[in-house]
Amino acid sequence: QVQLVESGGGLVQPGGSLRLSCVASGRIFSIDSMGWYRQAPGKQRELVAAITSGGTTTLTGSVKGRFTISRDNAKNTVYLQMNSLKPEDTAVYYCNADVRNFRYIRNNYWGQGTQVTVSS
Repeated sequence: QVQLVESGGGLVQPGGSLRLSCVASGRIFSIDSMGWYRQAPGKQRELVAAITSGGTTTLTGSVKGRFTISRDNAKNTVYLQMNSLKPEDTAVYYCNADVRNFRYIRNNYWGQGTQVTVSS
């Protein structure tokens, strides 16, 4: 099995910054894409950012210029640097990863989520 553990969420004032981290552990041969999703109360879960094993990134429009996604393949870790945070960024943020096991079978996994609250 594979576990994804997020950290770094919390309460921050508008205009502030937070850095989320997600570490993957378990029976991992390799990790293809990793990403961050978020879900605000009463809304559907949405993709925030994703990054391939080669470093190609995707960011949803509302966070471009403010958020940066990066990863450390050696540590099976993905990061989300969030700057200039706005109240509308408030949500539970979930880590997601496409992981290949030692039989090269790919499965998708989710973390448990970390709360980000942007409020004065």
